This record gives sequence, C-alpha cells and structure tokens, in this order.
Amino acid sequence: MKATFGAGCFWCVEHEFRKVKGVTSTHAGYMGGSMKNPTYQDVCTDKTGHAEVVQVEFDPSVISYGKVLDIFWHCHDPTSLNRQGPDVGAQYRSVIFCHSPEQEQEARQSKESLLKSGEFEKDIVTEILAAPEFYRAEEYHQQYYAKCGIV
Repeated sequence: MKATFGAGCFWCVEHEFRKVKGVTSTHAGYMGGSMKNPTYQDVCTDKTGHAEVVQVEFDPSVISYGKVLDIFWHCHDPTSLNRQGPDVGAQYRSVIFCHSPEQEQEARQSKESLLKSGEFEKDIVTEILAAPEFYRAEEYHQQYYAKCGIV
C-alpha cells in the first residue's frame, strides 16, 4: 500500500519512516505543483507549487494506514503554515496526498480526532488532497541521511 506526505524537508521525513517496521520502501519526491518533471532547483524557487514529499510503501498486514498517519502527525509540526523549523516556503507545507477515497476519509477522521484531542495548541493547517502525479527527486536526495552517515 502507498501513502504520500509532505511534512517539511523530505530528508527528515524519509528518515523517520525508514525506521518503521512494515515500511517496505520510501522515495523522496515532489507533488502538488503545476510543472511537469520539476527539479529540486525548480521546487526551491517556491514558484512551481510542489511540496517536498515522501512516498511511503508499507505492508498493511504489519502496519495500518492509521498508524502511518500517526507517525506523520508526530514527525513534524502540523500547525506551522508553509514552514518546518528553519525551512520556509510552500514546498515545506504539511500535506497528506491520498491515493484512494478510503485514505482521504481516514486522513480527515484522523485530523478531526487530533483537533478534538487538544494535543496541539494551534489549529492544524495540514492539507488533505487527492494524490496527483509523483515526481521522484534526484538520486542524491534518496535516503540522504544514510548516504551522509547520519544514521
């Protein structure tokens, strides 16, 4: 099964998901913009409309989509609009790209539950959208932390 999330810099998000039992692969990339085949340099202009995302493939017999959503909610600040830490721009927005109506429904319910829980003091600004075309990021972005010896 596939899930795609924008939660700031894709290096950090990919690293978090790669540690999870049941996640079979991750891919850094771009989604949600108007340009075909954008490059990192294109996306960094903040003019293409793309978000840096991580596409997560997971085994639903090992980990549920709900648990994958929980990891997403807690690996970044979903109350921060177009910013995660020092990274600023719409390419760093919090977004869930849904690959089915069932994923969309579960993502909306998950967001609503978090809002009601009071866990976050501010409003959650995460967008929940149908998944458009995924553009895989350049190879040097894939598993970046492992390549740099950070893990």
